[in-house]
Amino acid sequence: MNSIDLAVPAFGLSTAMILALALVLDWALGDMRWFYRFVPHPVVLIGRLIGILDKRLNRESRSSRNRMIRGAMVTAFVVLLCALIGWGLDRGLRQVPYGWGIEVFLVSILLAARSLFTHVGNVAKALKADGLEGGRKAVAHIVGRDPSQLDSHGVARAAVESLAENFADGVIAPAFWYLIFGLPGILAYKAINTLDSMIGYRNARYKDFGMAAARFDDLANWIPARLTGVLVCLAAALSPKSAPVQAARSMIRFAGKHASPNAGWPEGAMAGALDLALGGPRRYPGGISEAAWIGDGRARLTAGDIRAAQYVYAVANGLVLAGTLTFALVFIDFQGLI
Repeated sequence: MNSIDLAVPAFGLSTAMILALALVLDWALGDMRWFYRFVPHPVVLIGRLIGILDKRLNRESRSSRNRMIRGAMVTAFVVLLCALIGWGLDRGLRQVPYGWGIEVFLVSILLAARSLFTHVGNVAKALKADGLEGGRKAVAHIVGRDPSQLDSHGVARAAVESLAENFADGVIAPAFWYLIFGLPGILAYKAINTLDSMIGYRNARYKDFGMAAARFDDLANWIPARLTGVLVCLAAALSPKSAPVQAARSMIRFAGKHASPNAGWPEGAMAGALDLALGGPRRYPGGISEAAWIGDGRARLTAGDIRAAQYVYAVANGLVLAGTLTFALVFIDFQGLI
Protein backbone atom coordinates (compact mmCIF):
# COMPACT_ATOMS: atom_id res chain seq x y z
CA MET A 1 0.00 0.00 0.00
CA ASN A 2 1.23 3.50 -0.82
CA SER A 3 1.14 6.44 1.57
CA ILE A 4 -2.38 7.51 0.57
CA ASP A 5 -3.77 4.02 0.14
CA LEU A 6 -6.68 4.81 2.46
CA ALA A 7 -7.84 7.07 -0.35
CA VAL A 8 -6.73 5.24 -3.51
CA PRO A 9 -6.46 1.44 -3.53
CA ALA A 10 -4.70 -0.13 -6.50
CA PHE A 11 -7.82 -1.74 -7.99
CA GLY A 12 -9.70 1.40 -8.96
CA LEU A 13 -12.22 3.03 -6.65
CA SER A 14 -11.10 4.93 -3.60
CA THR A 15 -11.90 3.57 -0.16
CA ALA A 16 -14.07 6.63 0.42
CA MET A 17 -16.03 6.02 -2.78
CA ILE A 18 -16.55 2.37 -1.85
CA LEU A 19 -17.82 3.50 1.55
CA ALA A 20 -20.15 6.04 -0.06
CA LEU A 21 -21.59 3.36 -2.35
CA ALA A 22 -21.89 0.97 0.60
CA LEU A 23 -23.80 3.58 2.60
CA VAL A 24 -26.25 3.99 -0.26
CA LEU A 25 -26.56 0.22 -0.75
CA ASP A 26 -27.19 -0.29 2.97
CA TRP A 27 -30.09 2.17 2.88
CA ALA A 28 -31.40 0.53 -0.31
CA LEU A 29 -31.24 -3.08 0.88
CA GLY A 30 -31.73 -2.84 4.63
CA ASP A 31 -31.56 -6.04 6.70
CA MET A 32 -31.80 -8.56 3.82
CA ARG A 33 -33.13 -11.27 6.11
CA TRP A 34 -33.98 -13.38 3.07
CA PHE A 35 -30.29 -13.42 2.13
CA TYR A 36 -29.12 -14.45 5.59
CA ARG A 37 -31.36 -17.50 5.48
CA PHE A 38 -28.84 -18.93 3.01
CA VAL A 39 -25.60 -17.17 3.98
CA PRO A 40 -24.83 -16.36 7.63
CA HIS A 41 -24.03 -12.74 8.43
CA PRO A 42 -20.33 -12.20 9.32
CA VAL A 43 -21.31 -10.98 12.79
CA VAL A 44 -23.23 -14.22 13.36
CA LEU A 45 -20.11 -16.21 12.48
CA ILE A 46 -17.99 -14.06 14.79
CA GLY A 47 -20.56 -14.56 17.54
CA ARG A 48 -20.46 -18.33 17.12
CA LEU A 49 -16.69 -18.34 17.51
CA ILE A 50 -16.88 -16.17 20.62
CA GLY A 51 -19.56 -18.44 22.07
CA ILE A 52 -17.38 -21.53 21.59
CA LEU A 53 -14.35 -19.87 23.18
CA ASP A 54 -16.45 -18.52 26.04
CA LYS A 55 -17.87 -21.95 26.80
CA ARG A 56 -14.46 -23.65 26.76
CA LEU A 57 -12.31 -21.07 28.50
CA ASN A 58 -14.54 -19.11 30.87
CA ARG A 59 -15.07 -21.61 33.67
CA GLU A 60 -16.22 -20.53 37.11
CA SER A 61 -13.71 -22.85 38.77
CA ARG A 62 -10.82 -20.75 37.50
CA SER A 63 -9.41 -17.79 39.40
CA SER A 64 -10.23 -14.19 38.52
CA ARG A 65 -6.71 -13.59 37.22
CA ASN A 66 -6.82 -16.73 35.10
CA ARG A 67 -10.15 -15.78 33.58
CA MET A 68 -8.94 -12.25 32.93
CA ILE A 69 -5.88 -13.52 31.05
CA ARG A 70 -7.94 -16.01 29.06
CA GLY A 71 -10.46 -13.32 28.19
CA ALA A 72 -7.70 -11.04 26.95
CA MET A 73 -6.32 -13.87 24.83
CA VAL A 74 -9.76 -14.57 23.36
CA THR A 75 -10.22 -10.88 22.56
CA ALA A 76 -6.83 -10.62 20.88
CA PHE A 77 -7.32 -13.85 18.95
CA VAL A 78 -10.77 -12.99 17.59
CA VAL A 79 -9.82 -9.43 16.63
CA LEU A 80 -6.56 -10.46 14.96
CA LEU A 81 -8.27 -13.33 13.14
CA CYS A 82 -10.92 -11.01 11.73
CA ALA A 83 -8.30 -8.43 10.73
CA LEU A 84 -6.34 -11.19 8.97
CA ILE A 85 -9.46 -12.36 7.13
CA GLY A 86 -10.07 -8.76 6.09
CA TRP A 87 -6.51 -8.49 4.83
CA GLY A 88 -6.91 -11.70 2.82
CA LEU A 89 -10.17 -10.47 1.31
CA ASP A 90 -8.55 -7.16 0.44
CA ARG A 91 -5.68 -8.88 -1.35
CA GLY A 92 -7.97 -11.35 -3.07
CA LEU A 93 -10.40 -8.74 -4.36
CA ARG A 94 -7.51 -6.82 -5.90
CA GLN A 95 -7.01 -9.75 -8.24
CA VAL A 96 -10.67 -9.93 -9.29
CA PRO A 97 -12.08 -7.75 -12.09
CA TYR A 98 -14.50 -5.28 -10.57
CA GLY A 99 -13.59 -6.61 -7.14
CA TRP A 100 -14.54 -3.23 -5.75
CA GLY A 101 -18.19 -4.16 -6.38
CA ILE A 102 -17.88 -7.15 -4.06
CA GLU A 103 -16.21 -4.93 -1.49
CA VAL A 104 -19.07 -2.44 -1.67
CA PHE A 105 -21.48 -5.25 -0.83
CA LEU A 106 -19.30 -6.57 2.00
CA VAL A 107 -18.98 -3.14 3.59
CA SER A 108 -22.71 -2.45 3.21
CA ILE A 109 -23.68 -5.53 5.22
CA LEU A 110 -21.33 -4.45 8.01
CA LEU A 111 -23.18 -1.14 8.37
CA ALA A 112 -26.52 -0.85 10.14
CA ALA A 113 -27.89 2.57 9.19
CA ARG A 114 -31.09 1.42 7.50
CA SER A 115 -31.84 -1.46 9.88
CA LEU A 116 -31.43 0.80 12.91
CA PHE A 117 -33.79 3.37 11.38
CA THR A 118 -36.31 0.64 10.61
CA HIS A 119 -36.21 -1.06 14.02
CA VAL A 120 -36.58 2.24 15.86
CA GLY A 121 -39.39 3.26 13.56
CA ASN A 122 -41.13 -0.02 14.33
CA VAL A 123 -41.26 1.01 17.98
CA ALA A 124 -43.08 4.24 17.09
CA LYS A 125 -45.48 2.31 14.84
CA ALA A 126 -46.19 -0.28 17.52
CA LEU A 127 -46.81 2.33 20.20
CA LYS A 128 -49.38 4.10 18.03
CA ALA A 129 -51.03 0.98 16.64
CA ASP A 130 -50.85 -1.52 19.50
CA GLY A 131 -50.22 0.59 22.58
CA LEU A 132 -47.84 -0.24 25.41
CA GLU A 133 -47.61 -4.01 24.85
CA GLY A 134 -46.85 -3.52 21.17
CA GLY A 135 -44.19 -0.95 22.01
CA ARG A 136 -42.58 -3.27 24.53
CA LYS A 137 -42.38 -6.10 22.02
CA ALA A 138 -40.88 -3.85 19.36
CA VAL A 139 -38.29 -2.23 21.63
CA ALA A 140 -37.16 -5.64 22.91
CA HIS A 141 -35.45 -6.15 19.54
CA ILE A 142 -33.07 -3.22 20.05
CA VAL A 143 -32.36 -2.93 23.79
CA GLY A 144 -30.89 -5.19 26.45
CA ARG A 145 -33.06 -3.99 29.34
CA ASP A 146 -36.26 -5.63 30.55
CA PRO A 147 -39.07 -4.01 28.48
CA SER A 148 -41.81 -5.54 30.63
CA GLN A 149 -41.05 -2.91 33.30
CA LEU A 150 -41.24 0.07 30.93
CA ASP A 151 -44.20 2.39 30.58
CA SER A 152 -44.94 3.99 27.21
CA HIS A 153 -42.60 6.91 27.95
CA GLY A 154 -39.84 4.49 28.94
CA VAL A 155 -40.32 2.56 25.71
CA ALA A 156 -39.99 5.76 23.68
CA ARG A 157 -36.90 6.83 25.65
CA ALA A 158 -35.30 3.43 25.11
CA ALA A 159 -35.88 3.70 21.36
CA VAL A 160 -34.34 7.19 21.10
CA GLU A 161 -31.39 6.17 23.30
CA SER A 162 -30.77 3.11 21.13
CA LEU A 163 -30.95 5.22 17.97
CA ALA A 164 -28.35 7.68 19.28
CA GLU A 165 -25.97 5.14 20.80
CA ASN A 166 -26.13 2.64 17.93
CA PHE A 167 -25.60 5.39 15.40
CA ALA A 168 -22.10 5.53 16.83
CA ASP A 169 -21.24 1.84 16.97
CA GLY A 170 -23.44 0.60 14.12
CA VAL A 171 -22.64 3.25 11.50
CA ILE A 172 -19.96 5.79 12.35
CA ALA A 173 -17.43 3.48 14.03
CA PRO A 174 -17.38 0.79 11.30
CA ALA A 175 -17.26 3.51 8.62
CA PHE A 176 -14.43 5.28 10.46
CA TRP A 177 -12.28 2.17 10.84
CA TYR A 178 -12.96 1.16 7.24
CA LEU A 179 -11.73 4.54 6.00
CA ILE A 180 -8.55 4.20 8.06
CA PHE A 181 -7.69 0.52 7.55
CA GLY A 182 -10.02 -0.85 4.87
CA LEU A 183 -11.54 -4.31 5.19
CA PRO A 184 -9.15 -5.36 8.00
CA GLY A 185 -10.27 -2.32 9.98
CA ILE A 186 -14.01 -2.79 9.63
CA LEU A 187 -13.88 -6.54 10.32
CA ALA A 188 -11.65 -6.02 13.35
CA TYR A 189 -14.06 -3.40 14.65
CA LYS A 190 -17.07 -5.67 14.19
CA ALA A 191 -15.18 -8.33 16.15
CA ILE A 192 -14.50 -5.87 18.97
CA ASN A 193 -18.10 -4.71 19.07
CA THR A 194 -19.44 -8.28 19.02
CA LEU A 195 -17.06 -9.32 21.79
CA ASP A 196 -18.29 -6.45 23.93
CA SER A 197 -21.95 -7.25 23.27
CA MET A 198 -21.42 -10.91 24.23
CA ILE A 199 -18.87 -10.90 27.05
CA GLY A 200 -18.28 -7.25 27.97
CA TYR A 201 -20.59 -7.28 31.00
CA ARG A 202 -19.83 -6.44 34.63
CA ASN A 203 -21.67 -9.40 36.09
CA ALA A 204 -20.22 -12.37 37.94
CA ARG A 205 -19.57 -14.43 34.81
CA TYR A 206 -17.93 -11.75 32.66
CA LYS A 207 -16.45 -9.04 34.88
CA ASP A 208 -13.02 -10.71 34.58
CA PHE A 209 -13.27 -12.72 31.37
CA GLY A 210 -14.83 -9.81 29.46
CA MET A 211 -12.74 -6.99 30.90
CA ALA A 212 -10.37 -6.78 27.92
CA ALA A 213 -13.26 -6.89 25.46
CA ALA A 214 -15.07 -4.06 27.23
CA ARG A 215 -11.96 -1.87 27.47
CA PHE A 216 -11.06 -2.53 23.84
CA ASP A 217 -14.57 -1.57 22.76
CA ASP A 218 -14.36 1.67 24.75
CA LEU A 219 -11.08 2.49 23.00
CA ALA A 220 -12.34 1.60 19.50
CA ASN A 221 -15.43 3.79 19.95
CA TRP A 222 -13.73 6.76 21.61
CA ILE A 223 -13.27 8.87 18.47
CA PRO A 224 -16.39 7.64 16.59
CA ALA A 225 -18.68 8.40 19.54
CA ARG A 226 -17.51 11.98 19.69
CA LEU A 227 -17.79 12.35 15.92
CA THR A 228 -21.34 11.03 16.20
CA GLY A 229 -22.20 13.64 18.80
CA VAL A 230 -20.90 16.40 16.54
CA LEU A 231 -22.85 14.97 13.59
CA VAL A 232 -26.06 15.00 15.62
CA CYS A 233 -25.43 18.66 16.52
CA LEU A 234 -24.86 19.53 12.85
CA ALA A 235 -27.95 17.58 11.81
CA ALA A 236 -29.99 19.48 14.39
CA ALA A 237 -29.12 22.69 12.55
CA LEU A 238 -30.76 21.25 9.42
CA SER A 239 -33.76 19.67 11.13
CA PRO A 240 -37.03 21.46 11.93
CA LYS A 241 -37.89 21.94 15.59
CA SER A 242 -34.33 20.99 16.62
CA ALA A 243 -31.84 23.10 18.54
CA PRO A 244 -28.20 22.76 17.44
CA VAL A 245 -26.73 25.07 20.10
CA GLN A 246 -28.68 23.32 22.85
CA ALA A 247 -27.56 19.98 21.39
CA ALA A 248 -23.90 20.99 21.67
CA ARG A 249 -24.34 22.32 25.20
CA SER A 250 -26.17 19.20 26.31
CA MET A 251 -23.53 16.94 24.75
CA ILE A 252 -20.71 18.68 26.58
CA ARG A 253 -22.61 18.91 29.86
CA PHE A 254 -24.01 15.38 30.07
CA ALA A 255 -21.52 13.18 28.17
CA GLY A 256 -19.49 12.52 31.30
CA LYS A 257 -22.54 11.57 33.34
CA HIS A 258 -23.20 8.42 31.33
CA ALA A 259 -21.87 5.13 32.69
CA SER A 260 -20.19 4.55 29.33
CA PRO A 261 -17.25 6.79 28.37
CA ASN A 262 -18.71 7.03 24.86
CA ALA A 263 -22.50 6.63 24.78
CA GLY A 264 -23.15 9.95 26.52
CA TRP A 265 -21.85 11.94 23.55
CA PRO A 266 -24.48 10.99 20.96
CA GLU A 267 -27.20 10.60 23.60
CA GLY A 268 -26.44 14.00 25.13
CA ALA A 269 -26.49 15.63 21.70
CA MET A 270 -29.80 13.98 20.75
CA ALA A 271 -31.37 14.91 24.09
CA GLY A 272 -30.37 18.54 23.70
CA ALA A 273 -31.38 18.71 20.05
CA LEU A 274 -34.95 17.65 20.87
CA ASP A 275 -35.18 19.07 24.44
CA LEU A 276 -35.47 15.61 26.01
CA ALA A 277 -34.22 13.75 29.06
CA LEU A 278 -32.85 10.29 28.26
CA GLY A 279 -31.39 7.57 30.46
CA GLY A 280 -32.44 7.42 34.08
CA PRO A 281 -32.91 4.29 36.23
CA ARG A 282 -33.57 1.16 34.19
CA ARG A 283 -34.16 -2.53 34.78
CA TYR A 284 -31.96 -5.20 33.22
CA PRO A 285 -32.22 -9.00 33.62
CA GLY A 286 -29.52 -8.77 36.29
CA GLY A 287 -31.19 -6.02 38.31
CA ILE A 288 -31.80 -2.26 38.33
CA SER A 289 -29.21 0.19 37.00
CA GLU A 290 -29.36 3.60 38.68
CA ALA A 291 -28.29 5.43 35.54
CA ALA A 292 -28.04 9.21 35.42
CA TRP A 293 -30.41 11.35 33.41
CA ILE A 294 -28.95 12.65 30.14
CA GLY A 295 -30.44 16.00 29.21
CA ASP A 296 -32.71 18.32 31.17
CA GLY A 297 -35.76 18.36 28.90
CA ARG A 298 -38.90 16.22 28.86
CA ALA A 299 -38.67 12.63 30.12
CA ARG A 300 -42.23 11.77 29.06
CA LEU A 301 -41.43 10.87 25.47
CA THR A 302 -43.99 9.76 22.88
CA ALA A 303 -43.97 8.12 19.47
CA GLY A 304 -43.71 11.62 18.00
CA ASP A 305 -40.37 12.12 19.73
CA ILE A 306 -39.10 8.89 18.19
CA ARG A 307 -40.05 10.23 14.76
CA ALA A 308 -38.29 13.53 15.48
CA ALA A 309 -35.15 11.63 16.50
CA GLN A 310 -35.37 9.56 13.33
CA TYR A 311 -35.45 12.77 11.30
CA VAL A 312 -32.28 14.06 12.96
CA TYR A 313 -30.68 10.64 12.48
CA ALA A 314 -31.56 10.57 8.77
CA VAL A 315 -30.12 14.05 8.24
CA ALA A 316 -26.94 13.03 10.09
CA ASN A 317 -26.60 10.02 7.80
CA GLY A 318 -27.00 12.36 4.85
CA LEU A 319 -24.14 14.46 6.18
CA VAL A 320 -21.97 11.33 6.49
CA LEU A 321 -22.68 10.42 2.88
CA ALA A 322 -22.04 13.97 1.66
CA GLY A 323 -18.75 14.17 3.56
CA THR A 324 -17.62 10.78 2.31
CA LEU A 325 -18.45 11.66 -1.30
CA THR A 326 -16.61 14.97 -1.00
CA PHE A 327 -13.53 13.18 0.27
CA ALA A 328 -13.84 10.54 -2.45
CA LEU A 329 -14.18 13.03 -5.29
CA VAL A 330 -11.01 14.78 -4.19
CA PHE A 331 -8.87 11.63 -4.17
CA ILE A 332 -10.64 9.26 -6.55
CA ASP A 333 -8.58 7.44 -9.17
CA PHE A 334 -10.36 5.64 -12.00
CA GLN A 335 -7.23 3.90 -13.26
CA GLY A 336 -7.98 0.22 -13.63
CA LEU A 337 -11.73 0.66 -13.27
CA ILE A 338 -12.43 -0.09 -16.93
